[in-house]
Amino acid sequence: MKKPLIAGNWKMFKTADEAVSLAQGIKAGTYKNQDALVVVCPPFTALHAVCKVLQGSNVSVGAQNMHPETEGAFTGEISPAMIKDLGCRYVILGHSERRQFFHESDTFVNEKVKTALKYSLIPIVCVGETLAQREAQSHLTVVKNQFDVSLADLGKEDILKCVIAYEPVWAIGTGKTATPEQAEQMHAYIRRLLTEKFGAEVSAKIYILYGGSVKPDNIAILIEKPNVDGALVGGASLKTESFCAIVDGATEKCSAGAK
Repeated sequence: MKKPLIAGNWKMFKTADEAVSLAQGIKAGTYKNQDALVVVCPPFTALHAVCKVLQGSNVSVGAQNMHPETEGAFTGEISPAMIKDLGCRYVILGHSERRQFFHESDTFVNEKVKTALKYSLIPIVCVGETLAQREAQSHLTVVKNQFDVSLADLGKEDILKCVIAYEPVWAIGTGKTATPEQAEQMHAYIRRLLTEKFGAEVSAKIYILYGGSVKPDNIAILIEKPNVDGALVGGASLKTESFCAIVDGATEKCSAGAK
């Protein structure tokens, strides 16, 4: 049974000093918990400071985005080499907000995934549908297309180094949450896509996270679903108490043998 993976996406919140304080709180609040993989993803301006605070701890650090090129004339962008140099282990790619507000395509996400892997970064590749797409009953098709293109040309060794996050766009920052049954349906579907492309043995090893208004009071019922391996947490990751409670809730459920 895999340890649950709980990743916090801090989005465009926290100055460097605020991020350090939050990282210190999470470090202290999770250091006794060896039953979860914990990741925090601060904004770029706080990565250096947070990496220093968390060095040697059981909390890994990830970036929220990166450019697929190693270097060049890309004003305002951050390269994988820069992220790696700071001490980051993970990078979120294809988040719905990047797709929606910055018009990132699945093909562009695929370029980023390939580059991240070259730099030994673990991509957290996001897929998910909008409310209109779900109401039109096209959510499975939408996620399949994102899956096929964003993960194109990857072999078994490559996909084993990736994490997939299902984020129903209609449940991000809205307070709405997909029901555990809705989450499991999509996670099981993604697992099936992985099995068809890479085989059952590989598919079983890959983490599929749920991201969509995850909170301390719903993590246990989500994580008990067989294909939900953890969570990509937004708003609740911005406070030490709520994020640590999510980590504890996920591991308590798994320790009880629910998965």
